[in-house]
Amino acid sequence: MTAQLKKNLNVAELVAHDIAHHFHPFTDHKSFHAEGGPRMITHAKGVWIWDANGNKMLDAMSGLWCVNIGYGRSELAEAAYRQMLDLPYYNTFFKTSTVPATLLAEKVSSLLPERFKQIFFVNSGSEANDTMIRFLRYYWQVMGKPYRKVFISRTRGYHGSTMASASLGGMAGMHGQGGLPLPGFEHVLQPDWFSLGHDMSRDEFGLKAAREVEKKILEVGPENVAAFVGEPIQGAGGVIIPPKTYWPEVERICRKYGVLMVADEVICGFGRTGQWFGHQTMGFNPDIVVMAKGLSSGYLPIGAVAIADHLIKDFFAKGGEFVHGYTYSGHPAACAVALENIRIMEDEKLVDRVHDLAPYLKEKLSALADHPIVGEVRTEGLIGAIELVGDKKTRGRFASEGRVGTICRDRCFANGLIMRACWDTMVFAPPFCIEKAEIDEWAGLARLALDETHARVKDEVVA
Repeated sequence: MTAQLKKNLNVAELVAHDIAHHFHPFTDHKSFHAEGGPRMITHAKGVWIWDANGNKMLDAMSGLWCVNIGYGRSELAEAAYRQMLDLPYYNTFFKTSTVPATLLAEKVSSLLPERFKQIFFVNSGSEANDTMIRFLRYYWQVMGKPYRKVFISRTRGYHGSTMASASLGGMAGMHGQGGLPLPGFEHVLQPDWFSLGHDMSRDEFGLKAAREVEKKILEVGPENVAAFVGEPIQGAGGVIIPPKTYWPEVERICRKYGVLMVADEVICGFGRTGQWFGHQTMGFNPDIVVMAKGLSSGYLPIGAVAIADHLIKDFFAKGGEFVHGYTYSGHPAACAVALENIRIMEDEKLVDRVHDLAPYLKEKLSALADHPIVGEVRTEGLIGAIELVGDKKTRGRFASEGRVGTICRDRCFANGLIMRACWDTMVFAPPFCIEKAEIDEWAGLARLALDETHARVKDEVVA
């Protein structure tokens, strides 16, 4: 945004127009209108964003888990500009490609384990999961097993907002709208030790949660299961970092029954956990990898599905045409921006930076665990969560789950900090360019928000 445009903003008029015409996603529209409409964001740099009223906020959420390299990188804007001058758009249907799509497919493949040589481009994580579902159901059809249609995922897993991806996800609130989930989607216990582990050790609970996958496979019938799908770390579910025993046991179970494994890397992918992909950090070997967000650091919409060689070999031999795709699959400008984003990450060693900075983040944020309403602080790489509780000893939650988290989120905003509330869990995933001094400032602002939240709720009864 130019300085002149920022100077001439009529904020009240913009807000009025937004209320009148902009139908917002994931918004309670009753309270939205009653409380005066949107917070109008105008510009950003590094880890900081500003609203139209000049308020500066530290974005500890990287937008929606996506602005991995940070705001204001002119190189990405220039990459889009150059590509739009050369070729602003062409499709990849009907045996056609473009230079950026071809080069990006090769580059993404090079970042993954060697078995992933084929990349299918989409525009979002939701579309990537829709594509994965469509591909695997057709794959099993051409393999002579059309009955393998069932997908197993976790409660409070998030895989997108389309009809299919929301069905795949385990969010009860989303299932309550529009008659979801669709048939063929089953959900099992999430590996949330803090909320569900009770008196078990983390390792014991990890095995228990993994064996719920086995129970569901047997209940559905192994011959009917297309795949098990999971985020290496569940993001919108409250940054659920599984115990170390969980993923190896899930993989053992899936291989035992011939069930394919899908890693939803929409949040964890492209460096968030301190390695290029979260499944590498968590220690398992998927057959398909779904990705988006960090692929372009959110600068332009793009996502992808990587398919392992053993599936592709069978599919190419028997599948013929895959009657699926999107107008903007492999959009040349989005691919050019993603290529530049990855170049920056490699040249500036940003994945190594996440790995090296992670212990400092953990130390500074974990210090908040002494707060009266904090039950646990957990991190992995540059992603983590702060659990809000009414009783630290029993991990007892406040009554009316989600209300205290909303209070804390609002107090964060009021003090110049953006963290997200998932029920009563405060979650964070800052840009990789964050500096130690900014982490220090963030920790101080978080404590202030916790103090102000505590003052509001300290006399309330625990659920």
